[in-house]
Amino acid sequence: MTQSKTNQPLRIIPLGGLHEIGKNTCVFEYEDEIILLDAGLAFPTDGMHGVNIVLPDTTYLRENRHKIKGMIVTHGHEDHIGGIPFHLKQFDVPVIYGPRLAMALLQDKLEEAGVADRTELRTVRPRDVVRIGKYFLVEYIRNTHSMADSFSVAIHTPVGLVIHTGDFKFDHTPVDGETFDVQRLAEHGERGVLCLISDSTNSEVPGYTPSERAVFPNLDRTFAEAAGRLLVTTFASSVHRVNMILELAKKHGRVVSVVGRSMLNVIAHARNLGYIKCDDDLFVPLNMVNKLPDSKVLVLTTGSQGEPMAALTRIARGEHKQIQIREGDTVVFSANPIPGNTIAVVNTIDQLMIRGAKVIYGREKGIHVSGHGAQEDQKLMLALTRPKFFLPVHGEHRMLIKHSQTAQSMGIPAENMVIIDNGDVVELSADHMAKAGKVPSGIELVDASRSGVVHERVLKERQQLAGDGVITIAATIGWNGELLTQPAVHLRGVVTSVEKSRLDASVLRTLEVNLSDRWKEFTYNLEGNDIDVDWARLQAHLESELRRQFRRELQSNPLLVFLMQTPAKPAAKSTRRSLETAQVS
Repeated sequence: MTQSKTNQPLRIIPLGGLHEIGKNTCVFEYEDEIILLDAGLAFPTDGMHGVNIVLPDTTYLRENRHKIKGMIVTHGHEDHIGGIPFHLKQFDVPVIYGPRLAMALLQDKLEEAGVADRTELRTVRPRDVVRIGKYFLVEYIRNTHSMADSFSVAIHTPVGLVIHTGDFKFDHTPVDGETFDVQRLAEHGERGVLCLISDSTNSEVPGYTPSERAVFPNLDRTFAEAAGRLLVTTFASSVHRVNMILELAKKHGRVVSVVGRSMLNVIAHARNLGYIKCDDDLFVPLNMVNKLPDSKVLVLTTGSQGEPMAALTRIARGEHKQIQIREGDTVVFSANPIPGNTIAVVNTIDQLMIRGAKVIYGREKGIHVSGHGAQEDQKLMLALTRPKFFLPVHGEHRMLIKHSQTAQSMGIPAENMVIIDNGDVVELSADHMAKAGKVPSGIELVDASRSGVVHERVLKERQQLAGDGVITIAATIGWNGELLTQPAVHLRGVVTSVEKSRLDASVLRTLEVNLSDRWKEFTYNLEGNDIDVDWARLQAHLESELRRQFRRELQSNPLLVFLMQTPAKPAAKSTRRSLETAQVS
């Protein structure tokens, strides 16, 4: 390992994944070099109207793009790789290392976004070691998670060894037979781990997280009891779960029709890489389903989180062109709602039941297990690595606190760990770890176009429109400060007990009073008898007065669009300033 001559600390800067679930993105910086670990996305909350994707604020990376030497990808879930195509439109990443499945999925994303030439993808296998820049040597350590081909990483730095767990649980009977490389973790723990950065998602859950195989007998029983068609939904990226569903379909004599682009894409790549093994004749096109006996059909679909445009959601609404729910269908939700998606999932379940389906869902059914380790998994990780310092990540604030308490119970002193938020800078040296400032953090919102960022002002306007509607007012004002026509007032989505005629009169009165009483504040005497008017400042004042009126009279805060038409001044007597301001509208 190359040693630093300046004895600088390692800077660890999470840009996403703290005090939240999703958009996991972490920066490791030493002197003039930066490497990234994952670059994920999150999904919008109910108030983010028209937003499709939530990304971390990458201001710090844009400002330091010349330092970026590469990226480490731990696995292929969207909250770890989904942001990469968007980031590559803003800055280059010379090389991205990651597992075969994650890189196959990422390659498709980069080609679709037209940024495949902005980086180089290199695949890694268990215990592969890659050098990135002068200061970082990264070893990939096989772990177990809800997605196949998942890794923890050991990052050798000039200040010492840092282990980042990635998303993990200790699954001793993994579906693909690829067990957690606990031996390698223990070897690093024996030699000395300076800092452990660890997944906190299930830190409030006691015990161990069950093996993925634990759902097999429950799904088996559910499939056996279904007399009619089976529709099964799960996360498309849960390759192990999908593999079991396909195995059970064959066992119960059902053919499978796959619905949903992401599900088709993941299955294709997983089969190509050997993570899913099944015969081609297990699959049939969706247009064949209605020609087969119901007891021989299984539809595997996206939509486990109630996403508005997902296949199952459209089926539940009766809007899918090729398949409609009918009496006798059984729909299986082999997934739990992500925080924030519960209402959407419940609404989908209701709509399916209304249309006559039997819906199997809920934790008590035993048809889903988490991919994240619970408290005993986290204790085992701490026991194997025996770190000097500890940094809990990937979780909401209470999860980080609980994980730190677990670490203290394992003998790590409270002063050797910190609870951080996105944007916090952690400085790590051989004998010290502490917060040391903050970089720009927050969110960037991408709408359906997937090309432009939805700025905070635009989002606020959308929220206003959704909450209180919009009022458009058009007024024409002359050089003497008088209204030349009756203002035109239009309401859209505004709930009011005030009659339209009264509101029109009120708007007219507000404009006339302010123009009469305040006109001189916005006018300037020029040579001769001519005047100049600060139309922009006048418009801002009138808008403020109108908003105040609406809050008082309507008891709401609708979005105001005020169109102010002003006269052009004769060029012979105009000044540069009046020409520049006279067209304000």
